[in-house]
Amino acid sequence: MAWTESSSASFAARHEERDAADVAALLDQLEGVRERLGTAFGRLPEEVAIVVHGNWAQLDLAQPVLPVLRRMSTPAARRYLAGWYTAREVHVLAPRILRERASNVPGSREMLLLTPSALYTQLVVGGLHPRLPPPIRPRSLRAYMRWAWLVAGAGSWFSGQTGCARPAIVRRMRESGKPAFPPTLSDAPLLGGTIYDLLVREEGEKAAVRLARAPLGDGPHRVLEHAFGERALVHTEGTWRAHLTRMATAASAAG
Repeated sequence: MAWTESSSASFAARHEERDAADVAALLDQLEGVRERLGTAFGRLPEEVAIVVHGNWAQLDLAQPVLPVLRRMSTPAARRYLAGWYTAREVHVLAPRILRERASNVPGSREMLLLTPSALYTQLVVGGLHPRLPPPIRPRSLRAYMRWAWLVAGAGSWFSGQTGCARPAIVRRMRESGKPAFPPTLSDAPLLGGTIYDLLVREEGEKAAVRLARAPLGDGPHRVLEHAFGERALVHTEGTWRAHLTRMATAASAAG
C-alpha cells in the first residue's frame, strides 16, 4: 500500500492511504492529550512524528525492542503493547489493526485505541528523566526495567487507559499470581496506571504529576513513600492491593 502524510497543529503522521480517516481521529486524540500534558508538565517535545504501521511485522521491524518487551510481559498485558517511541517519533499500529487486536471484554477496544496517547505520554515523561528512554541504549533500558511502572503507569493514567483496564486486571489477577509492588516490567503496562489512580484518589492529580517528575536517584521505594505523604511503603502496598481488588470486583460485577 502507498504511504501518505497527514498533519495536525502539533503532529505529522505517516501512514497508508487507507488509514487516512482513522489517522485524522488519532491526531485529534493526540492534540487533546498534548494539551492536557502541557498544562500538567509545561515543556513538551517539539516536532514529534507519528508513524502508523499497517501490520505487526512492520512495527516490530521498526522498533525491535517491542517484541522483547512483549515477551517479558504477562499475558494479560501483552495484548496492549502495540507501539513504542523514540525521541522524535511514536510508532503505533493502525487503528484498524488495534480494533482487530481487541478482545471481547469491555474496555479492551477503547484501551487499545488510546495507545498513541499512552505512548506520547511515555515519551514526555521519559524526556523528564535523562536516565530513561528515549533513546534506547543498554543503560537506559536497564533503568527502564526498574522504572517501567512509573513511565508506563503515567502513560496509562494520563491517556485514560487505566479507566478501561479493569477487565484486563481481572484476567491478570486470575492468571499470573500476586503482583510485586511496585509492579515489575512484566506488569507495568497494565498495573502501573493503578498506582497513579490510587494516588489521585488520595492526593489529587497534582500528586500524579509530581510522581511522574520525581527524581529517580532515591529509588522506587523512597519515591513512593514521598508520593503518598511519607506513609510507610508497607501500608501503601496494602492499600494498593485493596485498590486492585476493588477494581477487579467492580469489573466482574459489571461483566
